[in-house]
Amino acid sequence: MKLVKPTIQFKNQYLEMLEDWKSTDEKFVPFSLKFDTTDFQKFIELNENHEKIPDRGFVCHSTFWLLDEDKNIIAGTSNIRHQLKGHLLTRGGHIGYGVRPSYRKQGYATKILELSLLEAKKLGIDKALVTCDKENIASKKTILNNGGVLREERVVEGEAILSFWIDIP
Repeated sequence: MKLVKPTIQFKNQYLEMLEDWKSTDEKFVPFSLKFDTTDFQKFIELNENHEKIPDRGFVCHSTFWLLDEDKNIIAGTSNIRHQLKGHLLTRGGHIGYGVRPSYRKQGYATKILELSLLEAKKLGIDKALVTCDKENIASKKTILNNGGVLREERVVEGEAILSFWIDIP
């Protein structure tokens, strides 16, 4: 398994992952899953641009897809924020990630966070803030599996949010 940048090469695999997600009523996490893919080339360019120029109210961020080469599928996606400000300090943190519903409970979440931490390190992030909803036991376990240390529990917009620091060696 490896992280890949969004490319036209994996268009079909990405769209299949989105359909998997759409078959549930879950919210799309990370937020980059919500980007319009109607014009896939523009979608790719948008992801590339966000690495250098943030949208208003956002920070620069990089999106990656978790490619399972053995199965030729995109199993999940992650989004790494290059810096923290505003709401990212309490909800969102440096790294958001998600695994497509039909591939959960198979170790993909732990792997995507592990690989995303390595990418964050390349961006100069030595200590990553990662958050999850308190009731999301799977995400909490994933964060702990990657060395997360509880920073705080806070109620944000009526939801209990856990935030963790992860030192990146």
